[in-house]
Amino acid sequence: MTDLDWNDYSIETQAIRAGQTRSHEGEHSMPIYMTSSYVFNSAEEAALRFTGQQPGNIYSRFTNPTVNTFQVRLALMEQGDRCLAFASGMAAIMAIGMSLLKAGDHVVCSRSVFGNTVLTFQNYFAKFGIETSFVELSNLDAWETAIRPNTQFLFVETPSNPLMELVDVRALADIAHNKDCLLVVDNVFCTPIMQKPLTLGADIVVHSATKYLDGQGRCVGGAVIASEEIIEKYIYPYLRTGGATMSAFNAWIFLSGLETLAVRMKAHCDSALELAKWLEQQPAVDKVHYPGLESHAQHELAKQQQSHFGAVVSFELKGGKDQAWKLIDATQMLSITANLGDVKSTITHPASTTHGRLAPEVRLQAGIKESLVRISVGLENVEDIKLDLSRGLNL
Repeated sequence: MTDLDWNDYSIETQAIRAGQTRSHEGEHSMPIYMTSSYVFNSAEEAALRFTGQQPGNIYSRFTNPTVNTFQVRLALMEQGDRCLAFASGMAAIMAIGMSLLKAGDHVVCSRSVFGNTVLTFQNYFAKFGIETSFVELSNLDAWETAIRPNTQFLFVETPSNPLMELVDVRALADIAHNKDCLLVVDNVFCTPIMQKPLTLGADIVVHSATKYLDGQGRCVGGAVIASEEIIEKYIYPYLRTGGATMSAFNAWIFLSGLETLAVRMKAHCDSALELAKWLEQQPAVDKVHYPGLESHAQHELAKQQQSHFGAVVSFELKGGKDQAWKLIDATQMLSITANLGDVKSTITHPASTTHGRLAPEVRLQAGIKESLVRISVGLENVEDIKLDLSRGLNL
């Protein structure tokens, strides 16, 4: 299997077969290599491995066959040179910052990112003398104006969480590169099935594998995909030293998730589009945020840089927080949880959960209103999802 050039195959096939090296046992499914260390044939071989002069496993903090298969497979799917897996999506973002930034550096970040991402830049990197400017996601002029001589990278999540706002990745990459900056794109909502930021000019892609890459809410993990130079020179040394490592078991789970990713994402997106159209017709709903709708301000951009429109739908109710909570509490089937990307549909109130630790003024700047509800559309029958939401919409 390793002699094949997987670049010649479609993403659906890559997701199922790429990266696996069968052992002498001839296993069909990828095994879980549950070991902390590896035995060398000689003292010389050990020395060559540790100095990087000979490839091979050393210690599972940074080399493990199961994790490596996941890394190879996801790098191919994102059309990147190399992937490194991490213990969580936030650990992956932390790795990018710790690897590329130093005291006195500057970052430009979208206001419309996951709440913990904001806190990572605002509360933790700031402790080490790294300043972050937050700008409106879709405003390219604001991005360009915010860049300084000491800016190292731009960080963006597109579509955004939870408002499903987009930025023109190719245009933003041009802005970054013209100012000698890197562009980092969180691709968690689209996955490589729907969007490949590296092919649009981005330099680094980050994932929370916890979401759609797994797809069934089983494990926590993250990944960074970039050029060989960025990975080898910056990210890999941090992983080897810092130890925010993905476990072999979790990598094995994520490999199973990748095998069904293409069919799952299509089904998720089909149901999400139907649900978004239905929500637009409900009297209790003031506004629906979903790029598959023609009413979405960036519908045409979504068609250009994504193959589908995503599986997350958010909407504002005509009431405030009380109405949002009543709707959520009235559901009987949907899972009230802040996680997303599951086969089970989930519902949450972003202002008090995913973005609850942000200052109220920061939430408002990001468009997170008290009346906003977010749904991660799962794989149940969409009519059953509508029925469940109707219990609260008709109160």
